[in-house]
Amino acid sequence: MSALPAFWSWQLALAMALNAFLQCVQIGAYAARIAGVQTGRVGTSISLFNLFVTASRFANMFYAPILGSIGDQAAKMLEHNPGLTNLEIAQFGWQMRTIVFAGSFGTIVGALLLPAFVYLFVRGVASFERSGSIPSALLRLFDPRVWLDVVRQVRFPSPALLGQFSLAHLPTKLLVGNVVVTGVYAIGVVASYYASLIQPEVARTALSASGLVNGIATISFALIVDPTSAFLVDQAAKGERPVEHVRSMVFYLALTAIVGTLLSQLILYPAAILIGDAAKIINVVH
Repeated sequence: MSALPAFWSWQLALAMALNAFLQCVQIGAYAARIAGVQTGRVGTSISLFNLFVTASRFANMFYAPILGSIGDQAAKMLEHNPGLTNLEIAQFGWQMRTIVFAGSFGTIVGALLLPAFVYLFVRGVASFERSGSIPSALLRLFDPRVWLDVVRQVRFPSPALLGQFSLAHLPTKLLVGNVVVTGVYAIGVVASYYASLIQPEVARTALSASGLVNGIATISFALIVDPTSAFLVDQAAKGERPVEHVRSMVFYLALTAIVGTLLSQLILYPAAILIGDAAKIINVVH
């Protein structure tokens, strides 16, 4: 009987790096809320926020072919060595968990870099006002001087700073909703690939479910998290609440996103089973 293939591969390393980067950018997009209040250009900041979120979620699909490559290698091993089924599925599952954990790491890095992201958004708003064009403002990102200024803004939070963020004025549904949405989104793609290996007879149906799972998470974000956070920003911009409330909101949105990606490890296998069972039902109905 042949041995299991190596756990680590360049495909796995690349998928981890891509997921970490994308999650970092997605957390950084929260900084647009603070930038909107600071600059008084809430509409422009929200537009930049939506651009970052949309781009990161679109780019999130670019690492799907890498996951497919890892899945194909596992499927080929199972085809030629049926006796390794349980071991190979278990190893593939841990590879998927490693990718999800890389996303959690990227979320933590994004949270630590929030001050730098705020500065970047403030610069972006000012650049847009000068040029009147989002593409022209984005071209400024290729200027090394901009990135040197951003790096200078990196500050690691101190315990005294963390004590300034209060939960008292934040809706519970906002934070709970962000945990749920982030957790589901973190495993949407990987759970579908996991399901395709667990239930190979409905692999194609299971793989097609990834877009549906992420679509549900995106709609939930648009219905629960985004409107509530935008309302708080509008109140701060009108002077109805202090900017510190927006800073606290962004801090706790980042924190709950970290919690969501970590908790997603608990639902990865059940989600894969659920997707596989749903794929079976669809095939039976058909």
